[in-house]
Amino acid sequence: SGCGTFTFLSSAIAAVSGLLMGYELGLISGALLQMSSILGLSCKEQEVIVSSLLFGALFASLTGGFLIDRFGRRLAIIIASSLLVVGSLILLPYESYEILIVGRIAIGISISLSSIATCVYIAEIAPQHRRGLLVSLNELMIVIGILFAYISNYAFASISHGWKYMFGLVIPLGALQAMAMYFLPPSPRFLVMKNNDEAARKVLERLRETSDATKELTVIKSSLKDEHQYSFLDLFRSKNNMRARMLVGLTLVFFVQTTGQPNILFYASTVLKSVGFQSNEAASLASTGVGVVKVVSTVPATFFVDQVGSKIFLCIGSSVMAISLVTMGLVNRNIHVNFTKVCRSQPPEDFFLQRPGNFTVTNGSLKDLFTIMASTERLSFDVQSPHVARTGELNRTALAGGKSTTGSHMESEEVPVVLKWLSLASLLVYVAAFSIGLGPMSWLVLSEIFPGGIRGRAMALTSSMNWGINLLISLTFLTVTELIGLSWVCFIYTIMSLASLAFVIMFIPETKGCSLEQISMELAKQKYVRTPLCGVSQRREKLVPVELAKREKEQLY
Repeated sequence: SGCGTFTFLSSAIAAVSGLLMGYELGLISGALLQMSSILGLSCKEQEVIVSSLLFGALFASLTGGFLIDRFGRRLAIIIASSLLVVGSLILLPYESYEILIVGRIAIGISISLSSIATCVYIAEIAPQHRRGLLVSLNELMIVIGILFAYISNYAFASISHGWKYMFGLVIPLGALQAMAMYFLPPSPRFLVMKNNDEAARKVLERLRETSDATKELTVIKSSLKDEHQYSFLDLFRSKNNMRARMLVGLTLVFFVQTTGQPNILFYASTVLKSVGFQSNEAASLASTGVGVVKVVSTVPATFFVDQVGSKIFLCIGSSVMAISLVTMGLVNRNIHVNFTKVCRSQPPEDFFLQRPGNFTVTNGSLKDLFTIMASTERLSFDVQSPHVARTGELNRTALAGGKSTTGSHMESEEVPVVLKWLSLASLLVYVAAFSIGLGPMSWLVLSEIFPGGIRGRAMALTSSMNWGINLLISLTFLTVTELIGLSWVCFIYTIMSLASLAFVIMFIPETKGCSLEQISMELAKQKYVRTPLCGVSQRREKLVPVELAKREKEQLY
């Protein structure tokens, strides 16, 4: 079976969901800098805005699997794209903390539903020898979306209400994808699940550009004959080794989150400001470099996964992540910057109460905001009594996070150029390692290891674990960093990266070159706990074709 033009086109249109998802995930990094100034957001309120998207994503992951298995992968993608448009429209007219949360929750539901449905849809329409490439295409689109978000952050960083333009850019693309998906065929495996064999055969012939897809259809029907009988509770039972498969999937997404990459994504600009990139524009430009690295690193992983294998990429990625995180932690041990000062700003109304003269709070950088405050204080010192001047100095010290902002102290807080750029370099290597390993490969593995009859619900359950941990980590990242410091956060992520490496070596199967039906049959026999899957690939080529031949013969008789 070949990978025809129509198959690639269908996969690319579905993968636009990844582009939209990546854009929404990366967008908040720069938009947060503007919104925190305009709305006077505290660190906790910024964490809530970031995490509101994850609340929606968690909700969708708990319910989306049933929608995907009952109504189809294609329809789920259409609904997700439409919801993204609605959520973005909610955000545009208002400048309200509460409306921001509502809109971000709607967007979170959209990207969670689309992330599950897209991986399943592409995996089920792709031929076995191109499945790695096409499923990883979704991850490539995600990182391209992140890059576009960072570029958008930089382009609109100095424009009044630029965050509204950032949120509005996805609306046309989301609407176009919803319309395009309407004209694409459903997954042939979903059609077989719904006992529509003739429609499935026609879809396969169109996807494979062949006049006879009977053989592949027979294999799919043979595999789904038993798999369609799975219930949700079977995911937690020993039947066909489903409990072990689910534990592997849940543990894999656990490491995707606890190795720290999502926080770098959400708080990239904030972290970069803490290590010396002072203005919003400089931090957004540096974070754009992070987006470029993600794209460049994901490209080889996407195009060579079918030859190299997902397991090797996972091992390489986890190893390099651990090395770069250690470097980042050691560098940040020597950078003495109050991290909380970067994210915490005084509400604008408080400035009016504390200052003798009014001034306008714009959506410029925090650096500009502190400059305005300092100038008004210096003016008040010239005309006020010594007692009042002393009060102004205390207020200024409090606003700077408990540190005086005199010239000598500001000089002592200046980050050395070498450390600043070394921190950025280690961050970029860390991002690159994730982008060739846990980023694309984890979702490829998840789309392969579960039977087709329950794949949507299994993916939804692992996705709920993914978003739930993401929510917990993102909701507490700034708070934890304030308590223990950025360097110790990096060291914790290092430990988790090493643990993920050990897990991949011991429990993740190599699935390159096999159909979904072959993988499901092999994993149904393997015992993850008793027999580590290091040797599965060596026996698979001999065992699987024999089993398939037997099942095809039984189907014919």
